[in-house]
Amino acid sequence: MLTTERLHGLFVPVITPFFSDGGIDLESFHGHIAHLSACGINGIVVNGTTGECPTIHNEEAGALLHAAKLAAAPRGIPIIAGTGSNDTAEAVKKTEQAAKQGADAALSVVPYYNRPSQEGIIEHFRQISKVGLPVIVYDIPYRTGVGLTLRSAQTILDMEGVIGLKDSSGGLQMTSELSHVCPKPILCGDDANFFASLCNGAQGGILASANVRTAQFVRVFELFNEGRIQEAKQEFNSLLPLIRLLFQEPNPAPLKWLLAGQGSIVSDTLRLPMTPISGRLAEELRPFL
Repeated sequence: MLTTERLHGLFVPVITPFFSDGGIDLESFHGHIAHLSACGINGIVVNGTTGECPTIHNEEAGALLHAAKLAAAPRGIPIIAGTGSNDTAEAVKKTEQAAKQGADAALSVVPYYNRPSQEGIIEHFRQISKVGLPVIVYDIPYRTGVGLTLRSAQTILDMEGVIGLKDSSGGLQMTSELSHVCPKPILCGDDANFFASLCNGAQGGILASANVRTAQFVRVFELFNEGRIQEAKQEFNSLLPLIRLLFQEPNPAPLKWLLAGQGSIVSDTLRLPMTPISGRLAEELRPFL
């Protein structure tokens, strides 16, 4: 199981590759994770938003988790399962299933759409934390419609089963303040803020963009961790043009286009309602192939 002490560095929320008929391409998935693992990453997130989790069925989630564990096993890379839901009972059930299937931790998002109170969010995570699988809380207000307050985040992070927070709040205040008062790690979830988040106390990042140029993202963290701050900043600045393009249209369509173009996956197919990137963005991304 993933511990608080190991929750630092670069974690990659992986795409889910599909064949052109919409079926899951487990061979490409295995190969992609094996490649990521060889780049020095600290963990993999399976079936997160970047993995198109709303369209993945329970049986498919189990198959993806099993394939990820096989691919990452030679290097001992921990596997984190996405188990989020806006139904607390469903989130608990998904977390229980992930534990039975051998996940090392769960990444669970603040309940979306129904906009619960802060007390409701706290109780939601209290129930998930009781499962026994280490939980990473995922705060992303622009997707969920409601975000954590600082006090709620502290209360949830104090729970025994919670090991850290993925901060995708869109700014640096949450990371900056929590890193001063909470011993558990805060990870950056906004790719473009990765370097700034490290400067403000983040212990690493869970970054979709790191599905490509993975070793370079790892290098940013390593340089920063070694105190070579200016070099880390230069390395990160060289990644920014790509990061901005990857989020110009809905994630993970740009990532899949690049990975298919590089031959890392067979097809850039997505499941509706996600659709392929525009021809204009394809031309802008072409130099990065």
